[in-house]
Amino acid sequence: MAELWQRLEGMGASGSRFGTAGRLALALIGGYLLISLLLGWWWDYEPRPFAVREHAAAHADSHGRSLVIGYTTTVTLIRLADTLLDKRGGYLSNDVFPPGVWMDNVPNWEFGVLTQIRDATRAFRIDFSRSQSQSSEDPDLSVAEGKFFFDNSSWAFPQSESEYRAGIRLYERYLERLADPTQANAQFYARADNLQQWLQGVETRLGSLSQRLSASVGKRQLNVDLAGDPAARRSTDVAGDVDYQTSWFEIDDVFYEARGHTWALLHLLQAMEHDFGDVLDRKGARVSLQQIIRELEPTQSALWSPVILNGGGFGFLANHSLVMASYVSRANAGISDLRRLLAQG
Repeated sequence: MAELWQRLEGMGASGSRFGTAGRLALALIGGYLLISLLLGWWWDYEPRPFAVREHAAAHADSHGRSLVIGYTTTVTLIRLADTLLDKRGGYLSNDVFPPGVWMDNVPNWEFGVLTQIRDATRAFRIDFSRSQSQSSEDPDLSVAEGKFFFDNSSWAFPQSESEYRAGIRLYERYLERLADPTQANAQFYARADNLQQWLQGVETRLGSLSQRLSASVGKRQLNVDLAGDPAARRSTDVAGDVDYQTSWFEIDDVFYEARGHTWALLHLLQAMEHDFGDVLDRKGARVSLQQIIRELEPTQSALWSPVILNGGGFGFLANHSLVMASYVSRANAGISDLRRLLAQG
């Protein structure tokens, strides 16, 4: 009997130890989840717009440089990339642990910004830094473009951040050469055709964004892929009347991606207005560019709703995607007009 009692006492002590360990594990997990939720709330943040000209002037003054043609656009591009990596919470698109892995609004915003950076780096390599189609590419800009086109979700070997920071360093080297009067091999050509080429890519991006945002409520659209060219052909047959509908799970993703696109584009256009000022004035197009900037500014207004609402038509609830699509479409129409002005003699 005594032996049985000793065994029961041993089992009770073991169960008590197990219960204490289990409670401790649960407490640690709960604390980790609570901290992750608080960090997620803190990191769910979109940087506010900054003053482009003031930032460029302060940057040039701090480095003892003059604001040569192209300086404002280049330093603005560097600031966009720095903000992408160093904002509150850092770069989240490649996070594999909570809270970053749970978040999707900021990573989609990051992808919109990154896409505009990629388009701009391509324009720098192909157009802005070259005098003619047969001229040589700038060595720093040629390598930097590939750095920014690296996979945006790579978390190791190498990390996305390390590649993007390498691209930033290459642009800083280009900027240093650009501002040095003895370095004639680094140039930024503010010509109407260069600006027009970059705007053509911007127009395509905004047109796609507008379509995706408008599809939040679904729409029926005629297929106009081959309109205007009776000899045109396509690889496979497509229905002449197509339904477009953004998935309910992707509506907020498209909205925040659009916020990122327009945030980056707003700053780039302001920088272009400064560096291409003489070209715009000669074409009588400065006010057209200023109006595009004004159309984009409301896209960065504070969002007071905790969720992206998707009301339909003239219904009771708002539709944030359609409001954003309205601003994007008006800016896109303005860019189309601006490109025509730049093409005129």
